[in-house]
Amino acid sequence: MANTETSLKEALASIEGATGIALVDYTSGMALGTLGGSKSFDLGVAAAGNTDVVRAKMRTMEHLGLKGQLEDILITLTDQYHLIRLITGRGGNGLFLYLVLDAKRSNLAMARHQLKKIEEDLEV
Repeated sequence: MANTETSLKEALASIEGATGIALVDYTSGMALGTLGGSKSFDLGVAAAGNTDVVRAKMRTMEHLGLKGQLEDILITLTDQYHLIRLITGRGGNGLFLYLVLDAKRSNLAMARHQLKKIEEDLEV
């Protein structure tokens, strides 16, 4: 089991092309922890905005009567991937990991695999 700070550091260090990561509470929109980002890319603002994305997808699934569990959401930009992974275990209800990747330096399949592993080890 790893705490938030350790998990965020592991993600940024071990995921090729990762430029920022945050643990976010989508009930409040608050980032519980962030690492990376830049002056021109505020992870706190991005976390709050992506809270709306998660909420909208959950509402849509409810309206459609979809019973499957939401695992992750991928947003692709010309130069970045934004990966949102909902946390499912050990008190993680209402939380998600938000990972920003440089599209030119990352392998999306490996990033998803590694983020899932980090999520499984995270103790909230």
